[in-house]
Amino acid sequence: MVDQRTTVERVLASAAENADRLFGWSRLPKPLALAVLVGIRSQLRALNLFDTDPDPVTPLDPPLNPSDHPGRTIDGRFDNLERPDMGSVGARFGRNVPIDATWPETEDRAREPSPRVISEKLLARTEFQPASTLNLLAAAWIQFQVHDWVSHLTPVDPEPWLVGLEPDDPWPHARPMQIPHTPALDGPTDVPPTFANRDTHWWDASQIYGDTEEYARAIRDTDAQGNLLATIELADDGLPTLAAEQLLDPTGPQANSWLGLALMQSLFLREHNTICRRLTAAQPELADDQQRLYDIARLVNSALMAKIHTIDWTPAIIAHPTTVTGMRANWFGLLGEKFTTRFGRLVDNEILFGIPGGRTELNGVPFSLTEEFISVYRMHPLLPDELEVRSVATGQTRRTHALAELLVDHVHTRMAESSMADLLYSFGRAHPGALTLQNFPAALRDLARPSGEPIDLATVDVLRSRERGVPRYNEFRRYFRLAPARSFADLTDRPEWAAQLERIYSTVDDVDLMVGLYAERKPRGFGFSDTAFRVFILMASRRIAADRFLTTDFTADFYTEAGMAWIRDNSMRTVLLRHFPTLTPLLTKIANPFAPWPAT
Repeated sequence: MVDQRTTVERVLASAAENADRLFGWSRLPKPLALAVLVGIRSQLRALNLFDTDPDPVTPLDPPLNPSDHPGRTIDGRFDNLERPDMGSVGARFGRNVPIDATWPETEDRAREPSPRVISEKLLARTEFQPASTLNLLAAAWIQFQVHDWVSHLTPVDPEPWLVGLEPDDPWPHARPMQIPHTPALDGPTDVPPTFANRDTHWWDASQIYGDTEEYARAIRDTDAQGNLLATIELADDGLPTLAAEQLLDPTGPQANSWLGLALMQSLFLREHNTICRRLTAAQPELADDQQRLYDIARLVNSALMAKIHTIDWTPAIIAHPTTVTGMRANWFGLLGEKFTTRFGRLVDNEILFGIPGGRTELNGVPFSLTEEFISVYRMHPLLPDELEVRSVATGQTRRTHALAELLVDHVHTRMAESSMADLLYSFGRAHPGALTLQNFPAALRDLARPSGEPIDLATVDVLRSRERGVPRYNEFRRYFRLAPARSFADLTDRPEWAAQLERIYSTVDDVDLMVGLYAERKPRGFGFSDTAFRVFILMASRRIAADRFLTTDFTADFYTEAGMAWIRDNSMRTVLLRHFPTLTPLLTKIANPFAPWPAT
């Protein structure tokens, strides 16, 4: 990786990191804090992106013509026109730490301390700790996005990990616990193994449109002659038909479905169909090319999701005044939404005008999502133990379901027995769990899988980072140029947690990444740790900046004027109100749809 910055840019970015180490960005006045975060992002782009492909592809010269590839593809190919396979289904996950630092832990090291003991003693929910500044839609949203971005290949393992259990361990199933290894890709043996993404790496809404031709065709409406239409066929419960659903791999991401994910899926499939109607109203000739109409609607819908994530969800979960401004600047630029809307993008400057519509930027490394990104997005404590289903008309609780009754096999029943407006209202009233120690839901620590083998997902989460070569907490911080914790007491501001960590780990350097992220003191307004925020700073911007459909080709030539206006004029609030206007009295009372909703 070659640092492409000028000397001045390198000096200023290094100074920003030094200022952060000395003072902490979150304690600085907003203008200075924003400058420090810009510098930190520059450092991360230059020093924390690593390509894992053992056979880098020579870029096409000249590149393919964008007009020949005007829409997103099912497998993610042809987003990048110099390297058409970049970010496609099956492409390797990259890294945010040097490749030599990503060797999987040895079998013995990966078992110490026991991931099951960590699950039992440090992660298991003792009582529900709510994230009181958020509603449960925030938890549903991030899983909805993660299902778009990442999924490892399904393990098929005749020799799984064998996790020994303590004699008094309450695990009610077979002993030892068996966890299949993550399948690695074939490659040289003198470098660490790499792992493939079964999804596309792009922000392309593949979680609703599918990543196989068969499924993508099955979800669409057809005319009387059987020709595919641009719109999506929805069943009575607002989800794709059972015939389409049966085409999904039950051992893949579908195995992680729950009611919150289904609500988001239904909402944005409805939005797709509404976008189709708006596009044809503006350009009736699009009705004569249903595939083109579908492709444009997908572009618009996926870009709207990226906008919602950037200006609605993220400011809700990291609600520090600096990051609220910073995330809006990622989309609109520091000059702001009104200026950008009125005058357009006067110069190609992402700080002033935002990332969308600028030049595509890879920072010298082919785009991919990373194993470290996956590890910091382990957010299962967000799920509550139960959900009270309330009436939006009266506010009264109609029924209460345990978390287990919201998962996989129960989703269609839950969607059918309550109106979607009631379910959205119920999620808006409920809190997710806080991302802390001792808050991992019990239902996920004894979770039935389609294979029939129950798993403890907390144990799996710890083990996955170890087997995929993600550094443990202190080493991870060192690679991001952050000071490591000097002691257990230095890691957390909760003395009881420090004592528990010390009983389980031999040294503070042994603390697992996820455990450290949950134990770490968070900046004001943050739902996750400052350490995780470093990966977020880097990858949240990169998901937009590396994608031609959000940068150079984020134009009316590809989206149409009506499509660009749709993205400009909409947000999570307008999407909810368009499809469920009965929510209007509630959503007019809150600043952010992912914040707690008032009672009816």
